[in-house]
Amino acid sequence: MSTILAVEGVTAGYGDATVLFDVSCTVAAGEIVAVVGANGAGKTTLLSTIAGLVPARAGRIAFRGEDITGRPAHWRPAHGLALVAEGGRLFPFMSVEENLLLGAYAPRGRAVLKERLEEVMAVFPILRERREQAAGKLSGGERQMVAIARALMCRPDLLMLDEPSVGLSPLMVGRVFEIVERLARREGLTVVLVEQNVTEALTVADRAYVLDHGHIVRGGPAAALRGEREIQEAYMGL
Repeated sequence: MSTILAVEGVTAGYGDATVLFDVSCTVAAGEIVAVVGANGAGKTTLLSTIAGLVPARAGRIAFRGEDITGRPAHWRPAHGLALVAEGGRLFPFMSVEENLLLGAYAPRGRAVLKERLEEVMAVFPILRERREQAAGKLSGGERQMVAIARALMCRPDLLMLDEPSVGLSPLMVGRVFEIVERLARREGLTVVLVEQNVTEALTVADRAYVLDHGHIVRGGPAAALRGEREIQEAYMGL
């Protein structure tokens, strides 16, 4: 499979604090790649740097072979790279449909707006029922579905998900991961998944990286990492 995303020696942080140190990782088209680690490991900062929300202080980010390191954040969804932030960050007083339409502001989404809206509602049938309801009145699981669906409205080639299971019931966690796997396996979407629920993440992912204090310390097939005693003891509570 061809590489769709390459992070090469990236260092990044906030103010005087450096959070990521010389981080390198790759994602192939059609893969689900998990990034796991403890709180404060730098997982969200990695996604934010790829998304252009945090500038890289050193290194390079390439998307579909193009250096996008200096590209602004708003350029990236318009060219196929979408981020679902932790908690979804919906507009609570707007309806489900209005939130979804905001995801189609980029030309690649606007060009097929009605068709894309129908496609995402086919993936998330509950949103069709809730389309006129205020997003703030949805359950946690439903809000997460709206957030993912909104990102899909711009027809991304690569979808980044930051902690999609946070605050959800076990039943909804399973449903969200089922949807993520369906998007990758059946629709060919490439997914980068940052997740503290290491067991679920390593079950659904093809490959995974372990981030610890801003450094990539392990990487490889997700199934192999899931079976390692060190990973089980450190991150899976086994």
